[in-house]
Amino acid sequence: MCGRFVITSPPAALRQIFGYIEQPNFPPRHNIAPTQPIPVVMLENGGRHFRLMRWGLVPAWVKDARKFTLLINARSETVLEKPAFKNAMKRRRVLVPADGYYEWQDKDGRKRPFFIHRRDGQPVGFAALAETWMGPNGEEFDSVAIVTTAASPDLAALHHRVPVTIAPDDFERWLDGRANDADDVMTLLKAPGEGEFAWHEVSTRVNRVANDDEQLVLPITDEERAAEAPKPAKKAAPRKTAPGPEDEGQGSLF
Repeated sequence: MCGRFVITSPPAALRQIFGYIEQPNFPPRHNIAPTQPIPVVMLENGGRHFRLMRWGLVPAWVKDARKFTLLINARSETVLEKPAFKNAMKRRRVLVPADGYYEWQDKDGRKRPFFIHRRDGQPVGFAALAETWMGPNGEEFDSVAIVTTAASPDLAALHHRVPVTIAPDDFERWLDGRANDADDVMTLLKAPGEGEFAWHEVSTRVNRVANDDEQLVLPITDEERAAEAPKPAKKAAPRKTAPGPEDEGQGSLF
């Protein structure tokens, strides 16, 4: 799955790679979480455009967005079957620029975070689906879900699901929903090849959404690991009982 990700490449570099018309200027983000606005690249009026959308898709047919569980991921195996995704898969395919993402592994009874990124350090484009929700009182917002698939054997050591990444040569094919048909892009919904991504363990500071700094993506140090290790439980001191009156070995009920 993908529950947190990172964008650290300069805006100008991302604009060149993804080819959108706008020239947005945004700061690096090291701990992007669901419900936050995220950069999205879409095809509109014949050109690629940069948009901000809320991470957590809300289908157009939902009556009350406040009562609907946000869909942050969409399984590639069922995107053409699930009512929440099938229309977006045909008409509203988008890309989410990223420089890596986090995954948590159950290790020695604790959840340890890992930062996963392309081995060559290049940004990636996550396959994603977008929807516009319009409420009964005129409210409106765009939302997005990242497509995931079964992990390749190397990444499966961390988690059995991974976000789908679209190669730059396939950006146009993925974004073009004018045919109102998704059959020709289903083959793009695959895991990265073995060896394409690398990863390392990071500090549990990433667990808190409020933490968003460049230290989060660095390999954890021995000092940090020691500081984050669970502290042994303190043994309760034995309770001292007040000495009772001498009874010369005879018990007393009072």
